[in-house]
Amino acid sequence: MQNKIEELGQKRALALQGGGTARIENQHRKGKLTARERIHFLLDENTFEEIGMFVTHRSADFGMDREKYLGDGVVTGYGTISGRLVYVFSQDFTVFGGSLSETHAEKICKLMDMAMKNGAPLIGLNDSGGARIQEGVVSLGGYADIFYRNVQASGVVPQLSAIMGPCAGGAVYSPAITDFIFMVEQTSYMFVTGPNVVKTVTHEEVTSEELGGASTHATKSGVTHFACGNEMEAIGYLKRVLSYIPQNCEDLPPVLEYIANDERREALNGLMPESVNQPYDVREIVDELVDPDSFLEVHKNYAENIVVGFARLAGRSMGIVANQPAYLAGVLDNSASVKAARFVRFCDCFNIPLLVLEDVPGFLPGTDQEWNGIITNGAKLLYAFSEATVPRITVITRKAYGGAYDVMNSKHIGADLNYAWPSAEIAVMGAKGAAEIIFKREISTAESPEEKWLEKERLYSDIFANPYRAAERGFVDEVIEPSETRLKLIKGFKMLENKTVNLPRKKHGNIPL
Repeated sequence: MQNKIEELGQKRALALQGGGTARIENQHRKGKLTARERIHFLLDENTFEEIGMFVTHRSADFGMDREKYLGDGVVTGYGTISGRLVYVFSQDFTVFGGSLSETHAEKICKLMDMAMKNGAPLIGLNDSGGARIQEGVVSLGGYADIFYRNVQASGVVPQLSAIMGPCAGGAVYSPAITDFIFMVEQTSYMFVTGPNVVKTVTHEEVTSEELGGASTHATKSGVTHFACGNEMEAIGYLKRVLSYIPQNCEDLPPVLEYIANDERREALNGLMPESVNQPYDVREIVDELVDPDSFLEVHKNYAENIVVGFARLAGRSMGIVANQPAYLAGVLDNSASVKAARFVRFCDCFNIPLLVLEDVPGFLPGTDQEWNGIITNGAKLLYAFSEATVPRITVITRKAYGGAYDVMNSKHIGADLNYAWPSAEIAVMGAKGAAEIIFKREISTAESPEEKWLEKERLYSDIFANPYRAAERGFVDEVIEPSETRLKLIKGFKMLENKTVNLPRKKHGNIPL
């Protein structure tokens, strides 16, 4: 028996070496951790239990039968983060460049099946050169097996993807289906076709970083939700996101202990500028409303005219969607609509209440917006809010104009509570434009058109540029002093915590994609 135990020890030691010392050192020279080091820093100390350590590939073509590594380029298993069960796979670039083979895919699929059965988050640490070309269509089939499970798991368990190295070709579609993507500056990239193919086909000269680096996807495409300075920062963000979300769709988000104090925030009374056209940073309002240091912004550098992220209110997790007047006056455009819709749907999947802070002058006009589908993209956000069954509260801080008023979680599309500050203006459009349309003939025939225009603008403003017409109709539940907003929200979400909604029976809706 002792001999067999020694043999087991030797095999374990061999598996822990991955592709060997030289390749591990090369990984470190690139500023990258190894697959096992990443798991070590991600999970609670001594909680990782590996599954499939001795798996090897089955390929015999191109001399592959003479080169086998235990684990076959991916480390899979389970452990805990802050005491909560998670499943994790970590691709090992030191073994065949982390390329995906038939057995590599089987290990990941087995883990995904376990995550679904046991209702726990799935975390993928991606560092792979793509499909293992020596295996041909078998490796492609392995990718499709993973994609299928990503879709089945979507909305059932949280799926998080950290891109720690290359992620190209078919490899990008699994992270794209997952809930959140984390990338590392300078060492990770994602693209369907690499720089060489781009140059051949389109004659464009572009680097991997420019084409699909973390900064590119954080600012231009919106593919990644977090662009991180290094791998440890990416792991830190991953843990923070996980702290706001539940284990699965049947579970509730974690609740932290909270002792109630004086919940008035007098600073809120002085945050709104005197001029309706003067910008301000909505994050200042968010920071006053939520628990101290609890706001975690998602997609920070993409579609900056809308702010989304997680926070806590009296210890309870929530999702925040807020128009950002400091950027493009807070208008809704294609990118902002899709960004917010995706976040709203995630929160609804996992029972995370939604707080909406509204200051929106409308949808961004122009040929660029219309030709790129502002109609269907704006409808995505409308659809997401209308579909959501979690507790939903809207606070209108200033402008709520036109169709954008409807879309931003209005009472008409199922919001539970709608508050307005005294500074709120709820109307079809701004007073200046409205006066020009309604009183066009009077203004044009007046002795002093400019004075007449200002007079009619003031008239329209007095009638509609306030929250009281909407309050009279019940479209706003209460007009509140800004300083009492936090207390109102705490009480409102507490009241709504047992909310239930029975949706019409159907297979699924047809969101305007």
